[in-house]
Amino acid sequence: MSKRDLKKYLGELTKEQLEEQLVELYEKFSPVKVYYDFVFNPKEDKLLQEAKVKISHEYFPVKKPNAKWRPKAKMRRSVAQKIIKHFIMLGVDSFIIADIMLYNIEIAQTFSSQNIIKQELFYKSIFNSFEQSVNFIISNGIFNDFKERISGIEQETSQQKWKNKRDFEALLDKIDF
Repeated sequence: MSKRDLKKYLGELTKEQLEEQLVELYEKFSPVKVYYDFVFNPKEDKLLQEAKVKISHEYFPVKKPNAKWRPKAKMRRSVAQKIIKHFIMLGVDSFIIADIMLYNIEIAQTFSSQNIIKQELFYKSIFNSFEQSVNFIISNGIFNDFKERISGIEQETSQQKWKNKRDFEALLDKIDF
């Protein structure tokens, strides 16, 4: 069904029929419920804090009470990517999305400053996140608000002597940083 056909169909329904369909969608489909819950009660600060906790647990997992061992860091970039994609879908403010994007990189750098990471893919993945973040921030016209954090991330790659630190520098050189 095309968008035009959908509009025509919805235009033929009464207000009560439309309300019934929306309630049915809300009850049947979780994404619809999540969307409307956010639209009517957009607790962006709470969402931001929950997202940061989830991302930080990827690098610094919390030992469960009465557990004899501490879980190993998973360092999955996909967790942050799913959160970011979800935030974009919900229409969360671009400042909050940019904050999460940069936080993901900063927590990974904090982890790498305390641990030896042998996987080359980790560094490449963090660079990909950095590139996506910078592009998102520029496209939303909020670069000046995040300039210091972006610069800090690039400087941290140099301080930690990441093998791909030149990629970070080159990206910032391209945008006349």
